[in-house]
Amino acid sequence: MIINIQVKGMDSTDAIRQYVEDKANDLPTYFDNIQGVDAIVGMDSHHHNKGKIYFAEFNLQIPGKNINIKKEAVDLYKAIDKVKDHLKVELEKLKGKMRDKNKEELRDIKGYEM
Repeated sequence: MIINIQVKGMDSTDAIRQYVEDKANDLPTYFDNIQGVDAIVGMDSHHHNKGKIYFAEFNLQIPGKNINIKKEAVDLYKAIDKVKDHLKVELEKLKGKMRDKNKEELRDIKGYEM
C-alpha cells in the first residue's frame, strides 16, 4: 500500500507524518485490498471565527472504487482520528456488501440457498 502525505497551511513535523502513517497502516485491518492512501492534513485558514480549525482528508484507492473522507476538529490529531473512525465504518460496510454479492453469485452458480 502506497501512502502519500501532504500538509497544508502549517509546518510538517515527523510526529504528524508518523501519526498519519500509523493510522493509514491500520486500515488494512478492516479491508485487505487497499492500493493507496492519499492523506492531506493541516489548517484551511488562520483566520477563523472559532479559532484554529484543523482538517484531515483521506482518499483511499480500492479496486473499482475511491473513498474520500474529510473531517475537521479543533485538534489535528482528533481530526485524523475522526477520519480513521469514519473510514473503519465505510470499509466494513463495503466489505459486507462485497460478501453479500459473492453469496448471491455463488447461489446463482450452484443453484441453492445459503
